[in-house]
Amino acid sequence: MSTPPPARELPQPLKGLKVVEFTHMVMGPTCGMVLADLGAEVIKVEPIDGDRTRTLLGAGIGFFPMFNRNKFSVQIDLHQGAGAAVARRLAASADVVAENFKPGTMVKYGLDYAALSKTNPRLIYASLKGFLPGPYDHRTALDEVVQMMGGLAYMTGRPGDPLRAGSSVNDIMGGMFGAIAILGALIQRGVSGRGMEVQSALYENNVFLVGQHMLQYAITGQPAAPMPARISPWAIYDVFTVKDGEQIFLAAVSDAQWLTFCDALGFADLKADPALAKNNDRVRARPTLLAELGRRLQAFGAAELARRFEAAGLPFAPIMKPVQLLDDPHLVATGGLADIRLTDGERAGTTVKTTLFPFTLDGQRPGVRINPPRRGEHTRDVLTALGLAAREIDALIEARAVA
Repeated sequence: MSTPPPARELPQPLKGLKVVEFTHMVMGPTCGMVLADLGAEVIKVEPIDGDRTRTLLGAGIGFFPMFNRNKFSVQIDLHQGAGAAVARRLAASADVVAENFKPGTMVKYGLDYAALSKTNPRLIYASLKGFLPGPYDHRTALDEVVQMMGGLAYMTGRPGDPLRAGSSVNDIMGGMFGAIAILGALIQRGVSGRGMEVQSALYENNVFLVGQHMLQYAITGQPAAPMPARISPWAIYDVFTVKDGEQIFLAAVSDAQWLTFCDALGFADLKADPALAKNNDRVRARPTLLAELGRRLQAFGAAELARRFEAAGLPFAPIMKPVQLLDDPHLVATGGLADIRLTDGERAGTTVKTTLFPFTLDGQRPGVRINPPRRGEHTRDVLTALGLAAREIDALIEARAVA
């Protein structure tokens, strides 16, 4: 009987890298999670009563378990001198420090780049803010704030009805851009031997997202219309309501795809119509063409259309809710979902599914090595590794400087 081959070890390209993060909410924790998923030892410093993100309700209830896997938790009271001293000692031992507090906060505790780099010139220090340094950097920023002032809400909603995107797009991408900057700084440190400060910001991230629309204006002199009111470059690129009120997105973005579209649905008369032969002709005829297609597609169910379009190699998409993705056959088959254990709230201790980063390393998805940590779960271990004696740790705990 043959022995099955041993399981391949999951690649951890950042194994051995020590990261200390002073972060909360989404942007900062996302940055740390990128590094943690890639194998770095990420130590999350929480307030003495725990990260307040843990206790959010409503749309924020998933923030902590989503963005804090593969991390170690210590609780430190930075307002106490003894606590701040421990935090400085911990930060001084790191390759990377990440923070996403208001400008000036870290200076108060001697945890800013200028202070820490004096004793650790190899330190890479990532500040994740609402705005990069400039006229706006004193403002309080949220994902919603920068979507509104950065044009994304205007582009997402219908004219006169600005609408925020349906996810924390700037928080998540801002954290990812912060991680990209850290990785670049690590490569530079390998050459120069010195660290540096890097920054990422919500507002500038949002501006990057709408940059294509800014360039559209620069090239054409015409401002981009909100996406629901835009002039589509393709005749068929729409959500259709079909049999039994179901909805499905269908597209045909070339002349060849138009012919395939007609063949797949048996629309020989449309295929033969010379007025619809070219894409631009179809774009000019969009109002009447879409009305006609909407009428004809009422004869098809969404599942039947999906089957035909998949067989024909045409673009299509069912209109799904996030909850339905938990059972998505592609995600299930490819390991795109992983188990984590919840740490807070009424369902603490329950195992649920979370999403993984959308890339592979040597054919494997970076996975969950460590569940999202309980509050202060690793305080003793981290401080012991830092060189503190058991009696020193006990005294700090007794004084509520750490927990």
